[in-house]
Amino acid sequence: MCSHWVLLAFCCLGQLCADQSLKPQIAAPHLATNNPTLTTVALEKPFCMFDSSLSPNKSYVIYLYTMKESASAISSLVTDNNSKPLNSTFQQTNGGQLGPYKAALFNVPNCASPPKLADVGDVNKVSDVLKQYLFRVGDDGTCLYDPNFLAVCNPPLAPDTTYRFKYVLVDSTEGIMKDQTIWSDPVKTRRVKLPLKIDTWPGRRSGGMIVITSILSVLVFLLLAGFLASVSSAVMVSEDSSVEIRRMSQTIQQSEPRLQLSSE
Repeated sequence: MCSHWVLLAFCCLGQLCADQSLKPQIAAPHLATNNPTLTTVALEKPFCMFDSSLSPNKSYVIYLYTMKESASAISSLVTDNNSKPLNSTFQQTNGGQLGPYKAALFNVPNCASPPKLADVGDVNKVSDVLKQYLFRVGDDGTCLYDPNFLAVCNPPLAPDTTYRFKYVLVDSTEGIMKDQTIWSDPVKTRRVKLPLKIDTWPGRRSGGMIVITSILSVLVFLLLAGFLASVSSAVMVSEDSSVEIRRMSQTIQQSEPRLQLSSE
C-alpha cells in the first residue's frame, strides 16, 4: 500500500503517468535548481511511460534524441524505413541544427520501484536519487575531443538556443523501435550576460552606478588621507613647540644662578 502511494505521488509530481501526455518533461525546480543552464537541460526520465509496450523476456533500452527547434519538421524523424533508430551524432547534425541526434542511452526506469523522493532531503542519498530520476542533457564537456570515446556523446548545448527532446523505446535484441514519445515542449537554454549587466551587487546596481560609486570611494579616501595628514602635521607642530618651550625654560633656569653669583 505504501509503495502504491509513493508511485502515485511520483507520477503526479513528474507528470509522467501513462494517461498523461507522453513527452519528456523538464525537471521540477525543487529537484534541479538553475535549470536550464547555459549549456545543459535536466529532464525527468521516462518512468511509467512505456509500460504497455514492454513484453516479458525482452530487453529494452531508452534512447534520448535532441534537436534544435529551428530544425525542419521533415528532418525530425528518429527511425529509418525499417523502424531502426538512427545513430546520428552531434557532429553529423551540426549540434541538432540539421535534425535530431542521439544524446543518451540508458536502461528503462523501473516504474514499479521508483526512487524515493523523500530521500532528496538526505544529503547522503540525494545524488543517487537524482541520477536515477533525472538526466542532464549537455553534461559531457570532453567526449567531442576524446578520440578514444566510444559511447554516446552528450556534449554541451548552445546558449540562448531552443531545443526539443524525444524518448524512444528500443528492443535491444531486434534493434528496432517499439515505442516513442512526442517531441517535448521547447526548452531554451540561458543567455550569456554582458559583463556590465551581470548583477553582482545585492542592490542590483548598473555598470554606471558602479563607476560612480568607485569614484566617490576614491574621493572619500583622498579626503580621509588629507585629514589624517593635517592632523599628523598639527601634532608634529605641537610637539616642536613643546620642545622649544622646554629648551627656553632650561636656558632661563641655567642663567639665573649665574646672575646671582655675579651680583654677590
